[in-house]
Amino acid sequence: MAVLKQKPDLRPVAKQFAIGGDFEEARSYGTGHINDTYAATFNRADGAVRYILQRINHHVFKNPAAVMQNIERVTAHVRRKLEAAGAGQIDRRVLTLVPTRAGRAWHEDADGNTWRCYLFIEGATTYDQIGTTRQASEAARAFGEFQKLLADLPAPRLHDTIPDFHHTRRRFDALRAAIETDTCNRAADVKREIRFCLQREPMVDVLLNLRAQGALAERVTHNDTKLNNVMLDDATGEGICVIDLDTVMPGLALDDFGDMCRSACRPTLEDVRDLSKVEARMDMFEALVGGYLASAGEFLNTAEKEHLAFSARLITFEIGVRFLTDYLEGDRYFKTRRPGHNADRTRVQFKMVESFEQHEDDMNRILKAARG
Repeated sequence: MAVLKQKPDLRPVAKQFAIGGDFEEARSYGTGHINDTYAATFNRADGAVRYILQRINHHVFKNPAAVMQNIERVTAHVRRKLEAAGAGQIDRRVLTLVPTRAGRAWHEDADGNTWRCYLFIEGATTYDQIGTTRQASEAARAFGEFQKLLADLPAPRLHDTIPDFHHTRRRFDALRAAIETDTCNRAADVKREIRFCLQREPMVDVLLNLRAQGALAERVTHNDTKLNNVMLDDATGEGICVIDLDTVMPGLALDDFGDMCRSACRPTLEDVRDLSKVEARMDMFEALVGGYLASAGEFLNTAEKEHLAFSARLITFEIGVRFLTDYLEGDRYFKTRRPGHNADRTRVQFKMVESFEQHEDDMNRILKAARG
């Protein structure tokens, strides 16, 4: 079972990075499912300064060096584009990797763990649950801007840090295999969820087929656009920095937009047990559409714009499939905090899929109005 790890001694880890001042403390930070993240405080003559220390989950990211190479290239390119545009406060608008004392972008410890360090972005906050349509709009605009800034990233192609990450057919086939083997004897507990999946199999190939036909362009995408991966400025509310770049790699713009809808349109946390509270909010969807098209609209093609509503349903379904597969396989991928946690997450995703299905006409009307 995937469980929270014991906190390591971070003092020797922090010493590996080119950080000035005296180490004071490091505390667990954020609510991410995959990596181990800590906010480390250092005391300097001019006051306390914070950094983010992260241990990359090498069970999920099999090639941490490839992850870090992608992040180096992406952050450097975004920084150059912001500098060329005369943007202010650039260190708050793109993640800044702190090098090791040996000049590398990451550190490997004696146990084989890969660590990285970022400057901590002060005066900005991430939200696990979006509270206002303004927050949703700003986060969507930030993700669209992120895609736009990376649209001209020079060759070579980025590494696929998790191969086939949004390949819905392979995700679905992995679920079928997990159902058939049922290694943890859990399939009987999720019969309804399995039936829900099998009934919706035809949708899994829609975007893949369009991509194969050349109708959808391959782009540099974030691939994990939960809205808590955008930092919102505490004073202005502006979406200022896209974070959690481990899955930045080639993909579809629609995958990013669909995942935004999955998290922002849901009025609850992703693991609530009272499904009566789970309903797709159309005011949030409208805010996402407005924010995203304000920044990404100029480079999206016709097929991408026509499938924005469908992407919300598909990616929510795909994430539900992944939670269900992990549940059947014994909770090996996502961190869990209680028995049945991944099954609860699955049910929330599938309730959102149903809600998106019911609101399809409303969503298409919103998109038509936004496109003019």
